[in-house]
Amino acid sequence: AAAKMGIQEKIAEIQLEMARTQKKNKATEGHLGLLKAKLAKLRTQLLEPTGPTKCAGEGFDVVKYGDARIALIGFPSVGKSTALALLTGTESEAAAYEFTTLTCIPGIIHFKGTKIQLLDLPGIIEGAAQGKGRGRQVIAVAKSADLVLMMLDATKPDAHKAVLEAELESTGIRLNKQPADIYFRRKKTGGIKFNTMVPLTKLGDNPADVIYRICHEYRMHNCEVVFREDASVDDFIDLIEGNRRFIKCLYCYNKIDAITMEEVDVLARQPNSIVVSCHANLNMDRLLSKMWDMLALVRVYTRRRGEAPDLEEPSVLTAGRGGVTVKTLCTHLHKDLLKEFKYALAWGQSCKHAPQRVGKDHELMDEDVVQVFKKTAKEYGQEKKGKTLTKQGCLAEPKKEVDKKDKRGPSSNRHDGGPAKNTGRMGKSAGFA
Repeated sequence: AAAKMGIQEKIAEIQLEMARTQKKNKATEGHLGLLKAKLAKLRTQLLEPTGPTKCAGEGFDVVKYGDARIALIGFPSVGKSTALALLTGTESEAAAYEFTTLTCIPGIIHFKGTKIQLLDLPGIIEGAAQGKGRGRQVIAVAKSADLVLMMLDATKPDAHKAVLEAELESTGIRLNKQPADIYFRRKKTGGIKFNTMVPLTKLGDNPADVIYRICHEYRMHNCEVVFREDASVDDFIDLIEGNRRFIKCLYCYNKIDAITMEEVDVLARQPNSIVVSCHANLNMDRLLSKMWDMLALVRVYTRRRGEAPDLEEPSVLTAGRGGVTVKTLCTHLHKDLLKEFKYALAWGQSCKHAPQRVGKDHELMDEDVVQVFKKTAKEYGQEKKGKTLTKQGCLAEPKKEVDKKDKRGPSSNRHDGGPAKNTGRMGKSAGFA
């Protein structure tokens, strides 16, 4: 506990130093970058303490179920439990006082043939990242979600949104962002090699010096760094830390029946936002379709040879859970199917013509139909032995090694096809006899 207090004091000192430093000055970019690197290191130590006695990870015991997971996050008493009851039919205690929900309550949304798990989490307050109000456990569950549904109160000022974003950012969750396109590789020798493919505007006058300082702070003296986009110091620190989670977030403004139409219009036009009223059951169907669009689930139907496709139970693929390729589909169907995979026929939006013969790396789209063809027993058995097969499925004959002597044509001074006889006349005439 004393060690944690020491880390928190150091974090407070660095934040004070950053507040005192002039931010819109290119000369201070290097100093700010170094402070940000120190801050990220201390926050990692605070969240994941290292030592001989590692305590068990904090979190709620909720089994991952269904094709995707959505976490409801928000301040206490904003309507999370009411939204869960409306969307899933699961009863979660809802009352007019704060902290009604004290643990994680899961519910299942059945939508377009898929099962989506919706988690009603306790409300989090400012300072949740330091453990206030079970904030650590809530954020640990949010890290495992495919989408964060941030419930906000439309009647209160927009400061709630900034506080929640700051709490999630400090624990390594990045909302509605993508990892920066930076190449980074550690080496054993050679020093720090820094290169850039685009002009850098967010790293001050001397970007190389900023990168060197951050690398030295992390005790990395031999590495290769290439910036392929105009990234910031925070993006580079996220790459070095390696424990960041990039999650999509939908901002849901509840209680719109208590504000004017002009205010509703302003909130509805913000990016990644939707306005609802759980009490009056307004716009809940639009909320469901918006969540579906942001999850980007890909439903794939399979068919047997000579039969119609099975349109009842699709295999659901997502980019965040292994990708949307034929290879991922094979692992969903059976663990050994990938070994026996020969080719597949696909119908749907991802094909140029129907049917299209595709391989393992073909990317599928929503509501595609796929028929997988396996290798025959003969092909699979011979492949395991390391022998090659022809297109007809027969064993390819090994090439015969041709002797160099047989390859040569008949010599002009050969009489019986044998080697030419050395008469020795040349040697005698030259005086070598």
